[in-house]
Amino acid sequence: MSDTANAKAPNMNGAESLVGTLVASGVNVCFANPGTSEMHFVSALDRVAGVRCVLCLFEGVATGAADGYGRMAGKPAATLLHLGTGFSNGIANLHNARRARTPILNICGEHALSHLGL
Repeated sequence: MSDTANAKAPNMNGAESLVGTLVASGVNVCFANPGTSEMHFVSALDRVAGVRCVLCLFEGVATGAADGYGRMAGKPAATLLHLGTGFSNGIANLHNARRARTPILNICGEHALSHLGL
């Protein structure tokens, strides 16, 4: 076995792994309207180089901006949306993006397990 095969994988959490996957896949911008459940991902965007985060004040703005970016740049953008409700707030723009075959990757948060019952 080579030394690289024996090397330990760097300590990273799931959010950092997701950002690393975005970078490796050529996604370099994320239009985000995060809530508290997405803070780990927002923090990972600061720690992992390669993805620029653009804060948006409403999910419709984030999805519309991702659609516009994808059409102009010819490459995918990501969105970070707060829960399923945030996804629903951006669905009209995502419908238009789908019709135009705009590449967008949507990331939606979820409540913490301890909050699901509430």
